[in-house]
Amino acid sequence: MDPAEIEAGRQRWAGRYAAAPIRDADFTTLSGEEVEPVYGPPEGVEVPGFERVGWPGEFPYTRGLYPTGYRGRSWTIRQFAGFGNARQTNERYKMILGAGGGGLSVAFDMPTLMGRDSDDPHAIGEVGHCGVAVDSAADMEVLFDGIDLAKTTTSMTISGPAVPIFCMYLVAAERQGADVGRLDGTLQTDIFKEYIAQKEWIFAPEPHLRLIGDLMEYCAANIPRYKPLSVSGYHIREAGATAAQELAFTLADGFAYVELGLSRGLDVNEFAPGLSFFFDAHVDFFEEIAKFRAARRIWARWLRDRYGATDPRAQWLRFHTQTAGVSLTAQQPYNNVVRTAVEALSAVLGGTNSLHTNALDETLALPTDASAEIALRTQQVLMEETGVANVADPLGGSWYVEALTDKVEAAAEEIFARIEALGGDGTMTTGVLRGIEDGWFTAAIADSAFTYQQALEKGAKRIVGVNCHTGTVTTDLEILRVSHEVEREQRRVLGERRAGRDAAAVEGALARMVEASRTDANLLPPMLDAVRAEATLGEICDALRNVWGSYREPARF
Repeated sequence: MDPAEIEAGRQRWAGRYAAAPIRDADFTTLSGEEVEPVYGPPEGVEVPGFERVGWPGEFPYTRGLYPTGYRGRSWTIRQFAGFGNARQTNERYKMILGAGGGGLSVAFDMPTLMGRDSDDPHAIGEVGHCGVAVDSAADMEVLFDGIDLAKTTTSMTISGPAVPIFCMYLVAAERQGADVGRLDGTLQTDIFKEYIAQKEWIFAPEPHLRLIGDLMEYCAANIPRYKPLSVSGYHIREAGATAAQELAFTLADGFAYVELGLSRGLDVNEFAPGLSFFFDAHVDFFEEIAKFRAARRIWARWLRDRYGATDPRAQWLRFHTQTAGVSLTAQQPYNNVVRTAVEALSAVLGGTNSLHTNALDETLALPTDASAEIALRTQQVLMEETGVANVADPLGGSWYVEALTDKVEAAAEEIFARIEALGGDGTMTTGVLRGIEDGWFTAAIADSAFTYQQALEKGAKRIVGVNCHTGTVTTDLEILRVSHEVEREQRRVLGERRAGRDAAAVEGALARMVEASRTDANLLPPMLDAVRAEATLGEICDALRNVWGSYREPARF
């Protein structure tokens, strides 16, 4: 790019920066030296390929979505939490918010993730152990008791039964007296990554996509600030994918959801801003930064050139990041504090919009209050002490970072071409569905995981405390243990709620929902009515199982 074009871009950035609100904060170094809000090439210097780097707040958004970087608004500290019953988790949420957390992220237990009630035979021994048990809208009320949903952004990490859980969230907000149309938050809902990596589905892909399409329509029409889809690469990476695979599989899923919205007649400029992303921040510091920067650039280009998005907000890739759970070790667990800090820093330098930092004991159990506080303080140290929020994309222009960004992007584009070829009809959706059906995604991830494991066992890749530097003076941790009394109490309360509700109202509402499921009607309104009548999650999902059946992954050898 010639110097005149670079200077024109600098001036455009300067105008946007001057018009944007800035936080009341000290933007100097620890020694008191002033720093500029952004840095770029010296004036008059020609920089080949600079149009791929650009300036913050300008297409292709390699350097971030906003001209101010974190000077305008810091990333949201959004700690993922949930265990036991709704009351116990409510206490943890109040601790997180009271200690400076900026939003909530709900972790559900396995029965909830699978659309089962706590008294379902499949739920025995699992209630409250990997997240919070939520059986009905009454549990959701307790979960957010004393927390103003109208003022708190809430993320919910659930996909298979995401839509009925969302309905319970809406009903809990109604019962608080909130203006539901102004709620703000994110629902994961990403069913593609379940078939690819996490394996928590209920139905075959087509019924799930019908529900997701209904959700997208409902939110666009009634709750415009709410993000009905968080396309998740985190679980893909945790299953063993490489950085390029995580990026490509995730964005391919995102493109398929764009095609879903377009197939429903929605305007891409209106629904695309409601799509968000969820990435893993692994321990290879610079590769992760490159991955985040490439993600923004790819998404912006595809949304503009392939799907016709003209509104900049529809071209923006907004993403949440969680540090890598798979990088945590049971051996020498205090080392996990260091790993988490490095991973969190890569997310920040990559421009994440919100962040969860894992606790040091999460490889052994759900975090204790003390370890959860350390995880929270890790973000606060980065935010308040290190100066990393003073300059937008401070690594922009680094020869290594820019080359690595280009390399990750090129690898992702090669994978997109392979996925499209699987479908053969020019759409990403068909390619993704064919890749799921044929086991192509799971095989690719398994190959990458196997290659990495071989490198570990040969010592070519090292993990401190595991295959090198194994001596230690540390002792076993005290970990959080969820009592089996939680399950017994949850089952007892659920039984009392069933006995105390209007059974005829529940049956009637479920029947109307099933009737709607056999038509093209949007399922959200009748499902909300069932939730208001205190129909349980299992009852709603079972009613739809009776219509759509259950999905079982084909055996592959």
